[in-house]
Amino acid sequence: MAVIEKFLGQRVEIPEDRKYYVKQGLWAKLDGDDMVFGFTEPALVLAGGVNDLDWLVSAEASVKQGQDVVFVITGRILYIDTPLTGTIFFNPEVKQNLSLAIKDPYGKGWLFRIKPDGGLTESNQSGLNAEGYAESLKSSDGFKNPEGIKGGVSGICKAVYSGIRDQKI
Repeated sequence: MAVIEKFLGQRVEIPEDRKYYVKQGLWAKLDGDDMVFGFTEPALVLAGGVNDLDWLVSAEASVKQGQDVVFVITGRILYIDTPLTGTIFFNPEVKQNLSLAIKDPYGKGWLFRIKPDGGLTESNQSGLNAEGYAESLKSSDGFKNPEGIKGGVSGICKAVYSGIRDQKI
């Protein structure tokens, strides 16, 4: 298990038994004939949690790689696309209880599973390993602001927050 002790003020874990998709902030794990997908802890920290989500396709629909399948409201609006082509199945528990995605992102908080067309050999090869994913995060705000300081770390943000703090109203 890869661990980042200070990532935007929090400790995050990256299990080594999965593949990672940086663009969507997803992990993927083989489960029988299916690939199961969920949010990574670092993605959830960067997004500020999950306020709402909805499925963009019906359960057991055929989906294509790159197709948007989940609509998520965090601090911003996200469209999650699927890394695989196949038949999709959603986790109804996570939609009813969003805290599962946050409290147990690598377990009960999974989002969807896909039974890939053409088997798992090709689908299990894409994505980064845990070390590659951790490396990809080094340019993110989580590493740039390890203490989680409000106002961020950019010069503009610091100037604005300092200016607001110094105002006498």
